[in-house]
Amino acid sequence: MTKPSPILRRTLLGTALLLAAGLAGLTPSPARAEATEVHFARNLGLGYLPLYVMQDKGLVEKQARAAGLGEVKASYTPLGNPTTITEAILSGNADFGAAGVPAFIIAWDKTRGNANLRGLAALNAQPAYLNTNRPEVQGLKDFTAKDRIVVPSVRASYQAIVLQIASEQAFGPGQHARLDAQTVSLAHPDGTAALLSGRTEITAHFTSPPYQDQQLRDPRIHKVLSSYDVLGGPASFSALWTSAAFHDANPKLVKAVLAALEESVALIKADPQEAARAYIRVENSRLGVEEVAAMIAHPEVSYDLAPRGIGIFTDFMARIGSIRNRPADWRDLFFADIHDRAGS
Repeated sequence: MTKPSPILRRTLLGTALLLAAGLAGLTPSPARAEATEVHFARNLGLGYLPLYVMQDKGLVEKQARAAGLGEVKASYTPLGNPTTITEAILSGNADFGAAGVPAFIIAWDKTRGNANLRGLAALNAQPAYLNTNRPEVQGLKDFTAKDRIVVPSVRASYQAIVLQIASEQAFGPGQHARLDAQTVSLAHPDGTAALLSGRTEITAHFTSPPYQDQQLRDPRIHKVLSSYDVLGGPASFSALWTSAAFHDANPKLVKAVLAALEESVALIKADPQEAARAYIRVENSRLGVEEVAAMIAHPEVSYDLAPRGIGIFTDFMARIGSIRNRPADWRDLFFADIHDRAGS
């Protein structure tokens, strides 16, 4: 048998090496591991009850194990200012943020084309009350220049935007900022303490459950308006959002978080008392179980992941310049994971 020439041997060897390299390139590389820790930054109160239940019951950890992710550690940081919550995500100190819908809309608008923050789900719909310790204040027109109104974050929180909508309704078109100079940013517990003390310049607090209910137990406090009166009915109060980078790099973990939310909401609906106990344990609250359970099961409150009434906020906020980009539909603000929901 004639041996191949040196040139042919080199040619055959080179072809073999190229073929081997090509086959190696076709071999699937190991999938990049997903995160083993997930950090949530949330606001305070029953508007974020699904996260309290998730924390108390270890639901993210449970759903992560079911998804084959092994042991995942979930941590929750309570923050009383929605702007700070967005900053926590952008700085890498949190993976998910939970706050009022308008704060989420502002975060979506400001990060388009860079961090691309988008919603994973809504959390609940509940009325927010504007309460006051001044008996003569029966409407917005009764506030004077000396009054100070607490909101979680000036011009960014759910309460601040609803107050602007209410101001237009009370004072006329273009008067949305009529009371802005009288608003101050405080976390709900601090605002409640200031209003109840009656010894500060704080004379009103636009807040949420359970703080508004605690305030109204005091005979000196009365309700000026409800957000439902202003918005024309129920609308999503809060939302959970994350960055496109985290969402896309951790598809199984994101689905586990969504499954944990689903399980949490199901528990809240089925057993308001156990949900109340979870809230009390996490919050170290002195409120009674029956009292909190009644707030959870209130007929005006619903826990649902489908965004509702988003267009009310986006249309108003775009018109007054709070956001530069007006979404065509609520789905523009949320990841495709919940696009099949009956949102609005």
